[in-house]
Amino acid sequence: MMETAFDQVGPYVKQQMQRDHTGHNFDHIERVVNNAQSILVNESRANALIVLTAAYMHDLIDDKLVDDPGKQTAIVKSKLQEWNYSGAHIDAILEIIEHMSFSKNLEHHYELSVEGQIVQDADRLDAIGAIGIARAFYYGGHFGERMYDPKIKPREELTVEQYRTPTTIVNHFYEKLLRIKNSLNTDTAREMARVRQKVMQDFLAEFKVEWGN
Repeated sequence: MMETAFDQVGPYVKQQMQRDHTGHNFDHIERVVNNAQSILVNESRANALIVLTAAYMHDLIDDKLVDDPGKQTAIVKSKLQEWNYSGAHIDAILEIIEHMSFSKNLEHHYELSVEGQIVQDADRLDAIGAIGIARAFYYGGHFGERMYDPKIKPREELTVEQYRTPTTIVNHFYEKLLRIKNSLNTDTAREMARVRQKVMQDFLAEFKVEWGN
């Protein structure tokens, strides 16, 4: 079955995500899969097939990327059935990709399986550090967000609706990205996040110096 994850899931997701211009294209997917593989080295109790399949497919039903998440979920389930995944594996994969996102956990914290915790960590790691900085500005620029306004202060607590209504890209670091390190589930991910956290902090300090704020 592991061949199924790599031989069919990967190419399918690549075909689906190749036209993305929000920072969630297949390059992002591959980095998340690589992060998940690194975490799996120290999480031998996890089912690798579930982890890697969910890592590949996690953005296919993201409500900020697709118009009809329910319809996309049905398509994902159908594809997994076509590839002969067991019912238990399909349920586990869908449970992960339906409940792992940052926005889904703003107002209700979902208790993810160990596999889900790994995929969530792998995805969140790609939102921080140098890559995270680039993706934040790439995503914000795509949607015409303001880069920075020192008069607009970061919000302390966010509802899902507020999260979907950003103020500035720089505020996004304080409202989400700098909080990710302390929200990670696994020791491996927290260690990987340590340097990435400092990269963001150093960037923001220099950004504000150059801005004159």
